[in-house]
Formats: sequence, structure tokens, C-alpha cells
Amino acid sequence: MDADFLISGGGVAGLAAAAIFGRAGFRVICVDPAPPVTERDADGSDLRTTAFLQPAQALLEEAGLWARLAPQAEPLQVMRIVDAGGEVAEPRIVKEFDAGDISEKPFGWNLPNWLLRREMVAHLEGLESVEFRPGTGVASVFTREAEARVGLSDGARVRCRLVIAADGRNSPVREAAGVPVKTTRYGQKALAFAVTHPIPHGNVSTEIHRSGGPFTLVPLPDYEGRPSSAIVWMEDGPEAVRLKDLPEAEFEAAMNERSCLMFGPLKLASRRTIWPIISQVAERMSAERVALVAEAAHVVPPIGAQGLNMSLGDMRVLLELAQAAPERLGDREMLDAYHRRRHPEVRLRVTGIDMLNRASMVHAQPLRDARAMGLKAIYSLAPVRKTLMQIGLGARG
Repeated sequence: MDADFLISGGGVAGLAAAAIFGRAGFRVICVDPAPPVTERDADGSDLRTTAFLQPAQALLEEAGLWARLAPQAEPLQVMRIVDAGGEVAEPRIVKEFDAGDISEKPFGWNLPNWLLRREMVAHLEGLESVEFRPGTGVASVFTREAEARVGLSDGARVRCRLVIAADGRNSPVREAAGVPVKTTRYGQKALAFAVTHPIPHGNVSTEIHRSGGPFTLVPLPDYEGRPSSAIVWMEDGPEAVRLKDLPEAEFEAAMNERSCLMFGPLKLASRRTIWPIISQVAERMSAERVALVAEAAHVVPPIGAQGLNMSLGDMRVLLELAQAAPERLGDREMLDAYHRRRHPEVRLRVTGIDMLNRASMVHAQPLRDARAMGLKAIYSLAPVRKTLMQIGLGARG
């Protein structure tokens, strides 16, 4: 057997999986057809950010990764929700959810995805049990009851006990395994970029709701001596494309109107990237000798920092099952247990985020008013507010 795990996918999720299982002593081969882009301003760099909530941070610490990431991570102490859905684009309700109400730690820690890939690749180089092969993809997957045989794009063949599909929403491994998915399209796209601003963010993540989707500012370390935030701006698809193609001065004027100037005038500090917004759930989390994780298993709109945190939840369960019975790694009983433990929670979270996204998209004024009343009602009930914060962190209901 060449490896215990063959991980298809060298994005943040796949690299995290390689570190997690490698640190636990399993033999891991991780492949990705595209070498990782690890510089902020290079073509193809991922300008999105990831907020690692408390359970995810604990898993990364267990995997030996957090020591590399912590010095460059920005704590998220407060989640601020702003309703700007009135007749004019200005805040009419501002509610702050403070991690101090439920924990001694911040909700999470934010890092840029390009930087995560750089640090994770460097970390894997120090793990003897992990082999990372960038520039090589999965060409074929043949499974039998006792093992999987994976053909790679460079002609190599790998025998392993378990294939981890961490290869994205259009996962080739998931398709090879014949697992169907249910996809919901919203007609939305998201713009991702970085900005600087005169007012410090104070470790506050701010989500501004008007129509088309949320406009979210997430804390970053200072950039060129100025406070900085990452922005995800969700809009109806045609409007998002129009915004992306605006001249810089016009784009800055539009984003300043949409931001309600809550951190003062925003200045664009990166290029603009764009991607489509969908929800997607795989019918099963596993197939013979194959486990689906991350976007191969579930895709959600970027609301509430749930996406990669759900992915690390997948990996924690797989790790627990693998360590509990290493001799049964990848067998039917283990993978059925993985599906049972993860799929109901994944479906519940995807449904919840779908509802939040639809509420954020509404254009009609009466519906925007109803959304504002709902925010006010939820916030005013302290037990409900604290329960929602705990669920957002990953606590099971």
C-alpha cells in the first residue's frame, strides 16, 4: 500500500487535511493539478479570507499548524450586524454580538486564503509522513472493498486505503464515485477584495444588509500602515459583474455608499475577484473507499464564516474514526459512521444559511422592514442571542 490517505485537492481544505492526518501518523499523499498561488498580488491568488472559529482553531492547533498561523491572524471579537434596508442607504439598526458573552476567547481568527496556502505548504514540507505533489491531479479512481487505486495525471498509480475528495464544488473524485449533488443557484455573485480605511476595525466583523446580499468587512492586519479589512460583497449577478468592471474611482464611490462609511472612506487595496454563489449538498458524504469533505460535500454562501469551519468539522470526525480503529480505515463501517455523523448537521447548516441568504437578498421594502424587525427581536432576547452565537461557533443543537 503506497499510502493510508490520498487527498485530491491542494486548496486550504486539502492542505489542512494533509496536515491533520499526517500529524496523526498516517501516510498521506496530497495532489492538486494546479500549483498553489501563495503571493497576495499574483495572478490567480485567492483574495478571500477564512475565519477559523474556535473548534476549527483547536483542530489546527492539534495538527501543529496554528503556531505558524497565529502571528498573522486577526482576532474576531465582535460580529456586528447592520440593517441598512431603509429608503436610503444608511444604518437604521446596528446590533453587536460579542464573543465575551459566551467565551473567554474571540469567535475566531481571520486569515487571507493565499497566506494560508503559503503557510500550509511550508508546514507540510516538515512532515515526513506527508507527500505534496502540486501540478498533479487525479485522472481515475478504481475502488474495491479492500483498497482504492488512483491513477494520477502524471501516469503514476497510487494504492491507498481511503481517498479524500477535497477537490471543490465540481469534484472529479465525487463524480468518479457516482455521488449525486443537489445544487441551488441564487443568481448572485460575490466580489472579494481588500481595502484600507481611516477608522480601525477594532477586531469587529461587520455585515451590512440592504439588498442583493450582505456586504461584509472582515478584519485584516494593517496594510501599508493603514487599518485594513477584507470585503465580500454579494450582489445580483449582473450588478456584481457591472461593479467589478467599473473604473477604480467609480467602484470606490459605489462601495463607500454600500459600506455606509462605517469605517470612513474605503480605499481599494487589491484587485477585484468574483465568483458565483450557490448552495450544494452531496447526497452522501461517502462512497466505497471515498470520503467527501469541504466543497466536494457541501457549498454554502459566505455568511457567518461557516464554509471552511464545516469542512474542518468533516475532518475532525474522520480523524476521530480513524484513530478509534486504524485497522478499519476506509472500510464500509467507518464511512457509514462518517456519513451518519456529518450529513444531518451539514444539511441543517446549509438550510439555515440558505434562509439567511434569501433574507439578505430581498429588494421589496416591506420584506426589508420585516428582516430588520427580526434582527431586533432576536437580539433583544439574551438567551436566544447566546444560543445563536453558540450554534454559529459549531455547537450542536
